[in-house]
Amino acid sequence: MSEPAKLRSRSNPVMEPRAILGPGGNRVVRVNEELKRKTEGLQTKLQQGTRKTIQKMPQSAVRKNVSVDSTCSSDSSSTGSSEKMVVSSRRTAKRNGLRSVKVVPDEIAVVGEISKVSPGPVKRCDWITPNSDPLYIAFHDKEWGVPVRDDRKLFELLVFSQALAELSWPAILHQRDIFRKLFDDFNASSIAEFTEKKLLSLKVNGSLLLSEPKLRAVVENAKQMLKVQEEFGSFSNYCWRFVNQKPLRNGFRYSRQVQVKTPKAELISKNLMQRGFRCVGPTVIYSFMQVAGIVNDHLVTCFRYRECCEELNKNLKSQTEQPEVPTKALENAH
Repeated sequence: MSEPAKLRSRSNPVMEPRAILGPGGNRVVRVNEELKRKTEGLQTKLQQGTRKTIQKMPQSAVRKNVSVDSTCSSDSSSTGSSEKMVVSSRRTAKRNGLRSVKVVPDEIAVVGEISKVSPGPVKRCDWITPNSDPLYIAFHDKEWGVPVRDDRKLFELLVFSQALAELSWPAILHQRDIFRKLFDDFNASSIAEFTEKKLLSLKVNGSLLLSEPKLRAVVENAKQMLKVQEEFGSFSNYCWRFVNQKPLRNGFRYSRQVQVKTPKAELISKNLMQRGFRCVGPTVIYSFMQVAGIVNDHLVTCFRYRECCEELNKNLKSQTEQPEVPTKALENAH
């Protein structure tokens, strides 16, 4: 007999699910998308529950988890933004395994930036630049253009204006103390008595402070100044009478508009020469008028222009206290 045929068991092989296309698309893909949506829904509910729990927690408990800067605003809008920052910080810490960090509101950084902003630079006359000598800048800000009515100060500024033909303002200012020492603090009575020996001894480091003609002019002008003081009461009265005791104001906007001499300077120069003064040309006299404040030649864009105008009102009160000029002296001057 033949052996019974052995039954061969067929083992059904495990096959991957075949994509079955239907009217709505791939069913397997749809199932995966549904599972994904359900998972996201559960995550959203968990997040909402966590947010509600944090909102119900007291403020002190929230601060224990995440430190918030105490300068945050206490109004409703700031509280809402702070809670969002707390939730975001906690999620980041849990996900990255990091410790909680201190959250600083943006408003503090903005306030810090504003407090560091410094005012812009002061606007001065065009001939004063950032590279100018600091002593010259201080001279411009405090002295140049300020009305002067003291005789010694006026004589000093007249000598400096004469020295501009040989030296610059910064060089003169750096040797100002030397000038005052050699010329006895610009005392006209003392300078008028300088002898020839004394005159030639005015040396600094072996050289004359000024050229010999300029030194002789200073001594001669001191002698003539004493005569002016005797005739008009003071050298100040003589100088300021040419502008009716009130400074002139040109109001120039650009440095190229500032003149080196004016008809008024030519008039004063001519009168001084007639009285025996030396080295007092129109250019020298106009520089003297500018530095002595007889004319305000600060540019209108310079901050000193407005300040000098304000100082003028104060000086007008002191003008009434000046002694009257003898009528005979005025007639002789004209």
